[in-house]
Amino acid sequence: MDNTCEIILAGAGIIDIPVVPFDAAASAYSVPHDRITMNPGGDALNEALVLGALGKKVRLISRMGDDDAADYLLSRCEKAGVDTTCVTRAPEIDTGINVVLVDEAGERRFLTNRNGSLRKLELSDFTPEAMQGGRIFCFASIFVFPLLGVPEMAEIFRRAGRNGMIVCADTTMPKNHETLEELAPALQYVDYLFPNLTEARAITGLTDPHEITQAFCDAGVKTVVLKCGKDGCLLRNAEGEITVPGYPARCIDTTGAGDNFVAGFLCAKLDGKSDIECARYANAVASVCVESVGASTGVRSRALPDERYAKLLERK
Repeated sequence: MDNTCEIILAGAGIIDIPVVPFDAAASAYSVPHDRITMNPGGDALNEALVLGALGKKVRLISRMGDDDAADYLLSRCEKAGVDTTCVTRAPEIDTGINVVLVDEAGERRFLTNRNGSLRKLELSDFTPEAMQGGRIFCFASIFVFPLLGVPEMAEIFRRAGRNGMIVCADTTMPKNHETLEELAPALQYVDYLFPNLTEARAITGLTDPHEITQAFCDAGVKTVVLKCGKDGCLLRNAEGEITVPGYPARCIDTTGAGDNFVAGFLCAKLDGKSDIECARYANAVASVCVESVGASTGVRSRALPDERYAKLLERK
């Protein structure tokens, strides 16, 4: 095992088929759309590919099928320099494929395979070898995997912390109406949590963003970075709370915007930036993402994110 990686990412690696723009009212036998493409997808894979484009060394912990779809995804990882030695290939499952229906505003809905690899990651995939060597561990995302409940997440986070890593986690919508109180035994080990506003409202039962960030901190999270779309993010830790404005972008497709945000934040953290600077860089990376179709197609290098980050610094 090569222990030169900087970030260990755990979560889904699948294929996305974006349909842009999708017309839900269409009823014809054959309906043409402006674009239908095939791209890598899944929160952890999205973050890994973006971080690779930003020049960081990443190890991916994921589970895929033993099929052509997995071959395609692993080849994309190889090109991006992502370490996939800890990706389990299971011949009894299909590699996940999501059809992403993107509307005129860039918002999306997903058609998913309930029996695919998207939901199959389990505790045994987090081997001692897989969990060593990084400076940051990020589980991206909570609620995707039925076999990883709160006790399993707590064990994963404890293990990462014992290995000296900064522990991070992202969320999706709670599939079984999990509450903040139920998640607290795992969240107490999390240094950085990255929910979006919709997810955070569902988890906490609160509506006010400021009350939401306080509730997560009260549950044990060290730093909460609440993603607020085009409005940027709200960051709270023991020192207080601050709103970090986003970078104005021409939105085409929001798929993967949150994953790009997290990738940008982690990249900046590795560069030694402060939390506020990390949030600004995360907003810059996310703004690049939404201007392209696909979750990991926008960010090709550090050039454009760095340029936009510099402009955000001028506006502060």
